[in-house]
Amino acid sequence: MIRKRTAVIVSVATSGVLLLSACGAEDKGSSASASSAAAPAAGQGKDAGAGSSAGQGLSLLGGTAKTNNASPKTGDWAVEPGKPATKPEAQRWVQLSASKAGALNPVVVNGAGFTLYRFDKDSANPSKSTCNGDCASTWPPVVVAPGGKVFLDGVDKPKVGTVKRDDGSLQVTIGGWPVYRFSKDTKPGETKGQGVGGTWFGVTPDGKKAGGAGGNTGTGSPQPKPATSVVLFDERNFGDPSQGLAGKGCQNVARDNVASSLQAQGSLKIWSERNCTGKSRIVNGDVADLATIGFDNDISSVYFG
Repeated sequence: MIRKRTAVIVSVATSGVLLLSACGAEDKGSSASASSAAAPAAGQGKDAGAGSSAGQGLSLLGGTAKTNNASPKTGDWAVEPGKPATKPEAQRWVQLSASKAGALNPVVVNGAGFTLYRFDKDSANPSKSTCNGDCASTWPPVVVAPGGKVFLDGVDKPKVGTVKRDDGSLQVTIGGWPVYRFSKDTKPGETKGQGVGGTWFGVTPDGKKAGGAGGNTGTGSPQPKPATSVVLFDERNFGDPSQGLAGKGCQNVARDNVASSLQAQGSLKIWSERNCTGKSRIVNGDVADLATIGFDNDISSVYFG
């Protein structure tokens, strides 16, 4: 009998499978299986596979934090009324909700109802945040802990992800764009960051600029002044070669249908055909990637004023 049991152990060892009950399997009339003995791999809990993001084990779950029974005070981020926002710590969960704030509809807000913004000087493809240091104090990034959860209320899973910031933290992205709070928004529903510097705009559920084609401003922000000149870059993120255009009224572009980004101080209207005809779009300030507004390599004329 001893020899028979020893043979079983040797056979198991040779096959490379560990069966904890091998020695007693014949005596009890049962057989162990490799699948039942194996422990689950890390990150394969009940939420695993439900929209994991950026290889960080992040779970993207439909609904709100409340409907998902998220533990209170372990996620999202609010501030006391009347106090400025400061750089937050990474939370175990974040909520993204399609909502209305001020004149912006739709715009994404967090679980506490604070407006979320995107920055034109960032990049969406690939995702990259350029707001660090003092910028990140004024515009605190929405960060989430590795392995955390993002609850999606009116925001599609394929649009949401994360990007690693320079400090190593994970910032939430929508449509590839890193998203932020604004320190001067001290109450839910405020949109004081809308249009700031011609580069900050509320973010829509698909990652575009909130406020319509031109990124209309919301509460607390003046309308940008009309631009009198523009620099059109052949590459995204303001990469050369470039060409300038200035004047009043409609101006045709010398090398048309080549621009992938533009820089301007103020608002202007871009057109797909010469003499300000075809499709058009009002833009306010810099646009790092014209593809995000459907105008990559498609500007033939510009209207100033």
